[in-house]
Amino acid sequence: GGITPHNAKKFLRAGASHVIVTSYVFRDGQIDMRRLDEMIQTVGRGRLVLDLSCRRRGDDYVVVTDRWQRFTDVTVGEETLSALAGYCAEFLVHGVDVEGKRAGVEEPLVELLGKWSPVPVTYAGGVRELSDMHRVNVLGQGRVDLTIGSALDIFGGDVAYRDVVAWAWGEK
Repeated sequence: GGITPHNAKKFLRAGASHVIVTSYVFRDGQIDMRRLDEMIQTVGRGRLVLDLSCRRRGDDYVVVTDRWQRFTDVTVGEETLSALAGYCAEFLVHGVDVEGKRAGVEEPLVELLGKWSPVPVTYAGGVRELSDMHRVNVLGQGRVDLTIGSALDIFGGDVAYRDVVAWAWGEK
């Protein structure tokens, strides 16, 4: 959090490959194109990850900002993903409704991302067991990467880090 054009280069100089941005490019529930362009001018499209973390509202997934407390007017779907793909290297999308609960991934969201994201996308949220890695791979048509947090044994969870590494390297 807190990445702006004023501090982004500091992170890149310190060794980060990319910077992840959400709240800075959203104002009053909308994407602020001036701010997005400013980030691109500062770090370059190839080093920018747009965080489109979202919560379900009715049948839609709506981007949330400000520590995931504020709904924007931006829906995660084909149109939004296509429009924003030209401004970043990839997307990061937390399924906020299931994040940290270890109760299973937000399957419809993973399917949507696999179907519509024209750039690499990483999903986070709800992983409870190793089989969720396979589930995301299938639902996301092999196009959605996954990050695991609280479910990992190194963070107090039940999923063994070594098993995740083995799965990722094809030793399923």
